[in-house]
Amino acid sequence: MTDIMTPQQRHYCMSRIHSKDTTPEKRVRQWLWKHGYRYRLNVKGVPGKPDIVMRKYRTAIFVNGCFWHGHDVQCTMYNEKCTIIDSKCCRIPNTNREFWVNKIFRNQERDQKNYEILTENGWQVIVLWECQLKPKKLEQTMLQVEIQLHDFYIKTFNHRSKTYIHIEEESLPMVAEEPEEYGQ
Repeated sequence: MTDIMTPQQRHYCMSRIHSKDTTPEKRVRQWLWKHGYRYRLNVKGVPGKPDIVMRKYRTAIFVNGCFWHGHDVQCTMYNEKCTIIDSKCCRIPNTNREFWVNKIFRNQERDQKNYEILTENGWQVIVLWECQLKPKKLEQTMLQVEIQLHDFYIKTFNHRSKTYIHIEEESLPMVAEEPEEYGQ
């Protein structure tokens, strides 16, 4: 199937796609803020420049577009050549297909490298896909994120919790006189 847009129209459409403040990212931010979670956006000092950084939970959240990051795209080898199988939420265009395949695989390799660096440095990495953030699936997806945040927080910071020493009352010496001496 050929492209229904002229090259100028296609260029204009593609130039309007940005990496910040996407609709799925705004949905995640709105849900987190509404539920009392605070975060920073696109922190340059964190490897991979995650969309959302939650320092308190030592968590980096990446909100990935299904197309740009190749959600569930698989490569099968045939005659020493990689054949791409599209997924249900990511269809690679047939026009200039080799360029798009290479671009998506480079994105995936870079993403994986950043996730590994963050994990090695003690960060939790949560990857949310555009298809998981549709209005019908948003609440369920974000509740799973909330569970992950709390589990990681408990595992990571549990050693900081205070332990209180229980002192038996009978072992303490009495400071005042014996009770029977009062009132006589």
